[in-house]
Amino acid sequence: MGEDALSRRGFIKLGGGALGALVFGSSLAACGQGSAGGSNPAASSGRKVINFVTAKFESTTSMQDFVKPFNDSSSSYQVVVRELPPPSQSTEVHQQLVQQLGAASGDIDVFTQDVIWPAEFASAGWAMDLSSEFPQGERDKFFPGLVQSVTWQDKLVGLPFYLDAGQLYYRKDVLKDKGMKVPTTWQELATSAKALQGSGDIKNGFLWQGKQAEVLVCNVVSFVGGAGGAILGPDGKTVMIADQPAQTAIQFMYDTMNSLNITPKDVLSWDEEPSRKPFTAGNAAFLRQWSYVWKVSQDASQSQVVDKVGVAPLPHFPGGKSAACLGGYQLGVSESSKNKEGAVEFLRWMTSLDTQIRYAELFGSNPALRSAYADPRLAKVSPAMVQLKDVFEGGTPRPITPKYPQVSLAIQSAVSKALTTGDVAGNLAKVKSEIEKIVST
Repeated sequence: MGEDALSRRGFIKLGGGALGALVFGSSLAACGQGSAGGSNPAASSGRKVINFVTAKFESTTSMQDFVKPFNDSSSSYQVVVRELPPPSQSTEVHQQLVQQLGAASGDIDVFTQDVIWPAEFASAGWAMDLSSEFPQGERDKFFPGLVQSVTWQDKLVGLPFYLDAGQLYYRKDVLKDKGMKVPTTWQELATSAKALQGSGDIKNGFLWQGKQAEVLVCNVVSFVGGAGGAILGPDGKTVMIADQPAQTAIQFMYDTMNSLNITPKDVLSWDEEPSRKPFTAGNAAFLRQWSYVWKVSQDASQSQVVDKVGVAPLPHFPGGKSAACLGGYQLGVSESSKNKEGAVEFLRWMTSLDTQIRYAELFGSNPALRSAYADPRLAKVSPAMVQLKDVFEGGTPRPITPKYPQVSLAIQSAVSKALTTGDVAGNLAKVKSEIEKIVST
């Protein structure tokens, strides 16, 4: 399921630096705890060891086996993998990274990190500045939203590894029968969804996730971004959540359940799977979801709409452009690493075209490297992945700030109230003041 049905839902931030413990969200598809992998080869090889600490990504291939080609080809370095819990257990992954990076013992050289952690780790002084190692020409090889997510105070503090992003699933058979085109604006989607419901062809026009959890923030990022707005400005201090684009976006989310009546109010308690199931059961025309849904939709044991589903970039508002909230995991180098040169060499290997294609094949995750989507090998791995390039080009990170967990919780609460009461302007004004206090400290 891509990023295991979804660590984006289950995010827990345990402080990083001066922050206190904050817990929120839930998660799906929990796997077993990761364990230390591989033996210490240094004694026999004479090569320098690169300690790679990573979340345990779901696959029949272990990460230690995955990095074997690097170890086999390098005469200078040997990667030893230590696995943390899987991304679905975001609490434990984050906690262990905070403890180990914060200790500055040099026991970590390279690590994997959720897309929402780089600013925290960099602000705390735990992440190496990679700017000189990967100048702009190198960064342009990755999707721009991902590069933005690993940039803090104009410094490159991580490197993209794999990604996910919100996208629009639609019933291509139903749209074709009615002569409807795939919507590119939210107004077009609302019109089509309303017409399909009215004709009795479909029960639900449009499904999304409105539960007061991390997934709600992901929806907000996409809707607000599609209106040309943002939650925070590029400086990480300017709060834009109450500006007109955000008001337009949140009002539309409310309207889908009320004046437009294309979305059931049940979405206010739904995260990923409760919203996915009606769609793959054939009861919805449109669905905002992550990339894992494609595979499920084509599995006859789980789906009534096999071969009837299309995927497109999320719509936008007039004057805006599609904004797909990003998920995924990125790479980082510990500032306390005693082997930074080797760590950077390993990052280059992990983000090379061959390695990115191989990771997609073995782990089922979307490459962060743009050129991978023109490579015929990826099409053989998954034709669906290739179709997602346009979605990923519009990838939009969540607010980039070391105070992300507090900001996220504030957004969840305020938007939930706005969607329940209809007082959009009032609740956004209140949360703007709250977030301003959070990011100013």
